[in-house]
Amino acid sequence: MLIENITQALAAVRQQKPLVVNITNYVVMNNTANALLAIGASPIMAHSKQEMAEMMSFSGALVINIGTLDSEWIPRMIYAVEQANANGKTIVLDPVGCGASGLRTETSRQIARLADKLIIRGNASEIIALAGEQAQSKGVDALDNSEAALGAAQCLVAEYGANVVISGETDFIVTKSQTVTLGNGHEMMPYVTGMGCTLSALTGAFAAVGDETGLAAAAILGVAGEIAAEQARGPGSLQLTLLDELYQLDEQTLAKRLKLTVIKD
Repeated sequence: MLIENITQALAAVRQQKPLVVNITNYVVMNNTANALLAIGASPIMAHSKQEMAEMMSFSGALVINIGTLDSEWIPRMIYAVEQANANGKTIVLDPVGCGASGLRTETSRQIARLADKLIIRGNASEIIALAGEQAQSKGVDALDNSEAALGAAQCLVAEYGANVVISGETDFIVTKSQTVTLGNGHEMMPYVTGMGCTLSALTGAFAAVGDETGLAAAAILGVAGEIAAEQARGPGSLQLTLLDELYQLDEQTLAKRLKLTVIKD
């Protein structure tokens, strides 16, 4: 049933072409916009408060990525969340580097507290830090494995009413009703900057068509990345091939290659 839901979500994104508003970091704007286009969604990188109320009135979802955080961006992010709430839109929070500094940690928690409909997508160390536990990180890179963040993710589900995606060698999708593991992907993927940010952006696209768990985006990126890595010579060609695979991925290939397990239902 979950695999059928994922394939249907892929078809829905390609049919509906949802608009996804991204307040994201300077490093990954091009990567994430291209990934959204490749999967069939419509990205817009909107950072101005002057247009945010209008944008959120007709967009499908809001993605907030705090990767290049500063004092000017924070009020814009807060205002965008307020407008998303007012229009009943899902917010995807990517707490990049949460735990690496007090500013990142507190800003992530402020956004999580404010959001009405929330998906949190982060690596294990970010999820652990966001939940207030001691994490091991090096800047924005995780030193914890994804399974170590399961308890923290469950705390975030309880505290914020959020669904949580933990990215890693194994991805965990944690909701109030179930926990799912995904074993797709490839060890080369972390060598491409912004791969997690790309997942957050895709999560916004799938939230816009009804998947508010984060499962479909994680599954699709994992399978596409796995196929791309089989053809790539290294991280540079992987980045290009990944876009091609997102564009070409069909529902039959997706269903055949998915490595999905429900560990709590």
